[in-house]
Amino acid sequence: MLSNFHSLQQGTFGFRFKESHQQRIAGINSLGWEKQFDSSYDWNGLTRSEKDIIIFQYTLKGGGEINIQNHIYQLEAGDAFFVKVPSEHRYYLPSDSTEWEFLHITLFGKEALRIYEDIVDEVGHILKLDLYSMPISIILDVLGKVSKNKMNDAFEASSFAYSFLMAINRNILNIKSDEEWPEPISNAIVFINNNFHAPITLDDIVRASGLSKYHFTRLFSKSINSTPIQYLTNIRINASIDLLKNKNLTIDEIAVKVGFSNGNYFGKVFRSYLDISPGEYRNTKSFNTVDHLIGYH
Repeated sequence: MLSNFHSLQQGTFGFRFKESHQQRIAGINSLGWEKQFDSSYDWNGLTRSEKDIIIFQYTLKGGGEINIQNHIYQLEAGDAFFVKVPSEHRYYLPSDSTEWEFLHITLFGKEALRIYEDIVDEVGHILKLDLYSMPISIILDVLGKVSKNKMNDAFEASSFAYSFLMAINRNILNIKSDEEWPEPISNAIVFINNNFHAPITLDDIVRASGLSKYHFTRLFSKSINSTPIQYLTNIRINASIDLLKNKNLTIDEIAVKVGFSNGNYFGKVFRSYLDISPGEYRNTKSFNTVDHLIGYH
């Protein structure tokens, strides 16, 4: 979707489906892509006419501000705010900004409001998101559909609304998980991800962490729910799954590229994960292949 960003239609789209299920679950009230250039852009959460809606606005370019309960936040590219109406907030184009370009989506429904409250209780009203993150991709996906008049019904709109909220939750969970890893474990993970293709050992991983082997292996298992070698092997198997799509590479070549000493050992490990040999996996018509393997042995 991001590659087709230029083809999306600017402006705001309103959703007015009649199905009552949206009030019970989640629905989309509006969404859009806008550029604002003057101070007339100014919204007060206590005076606007809409009621019981949730507003998410993501800055693409330029800058804006939002005042939430007398706390002012400057919003630059990558910043988003999440508020509900009615509530004590005001967002606007400040006098020192010449442009504010953003994506926005407003949601409604009892379940949407419940999830919104949980998110705000967890991380507050201001979020930082990558342009390539799933919540932004979902907004762009919906914007692409409505730009081409391909949003079919209220059920599809509800599906997107709920998916968007779950994507926000997942993004928060991923950030918290990364933050909760102790620094030695984060150092070890970075080392593994950068060097899995080489013949690294547990001792190499331990040295990257800076801890004793005993302390490191206990802390790693507690943090990652896997042993260091299981984690390393999982990374290698996932890398091999991708390389098996290239039929110009032999099994032995793939084994070496992902850090195994030889094709025979690689084959045994691969079979222990997927119950099929690398060659059979590559050529079979009856096995449901995957792009990424989840979980550790």
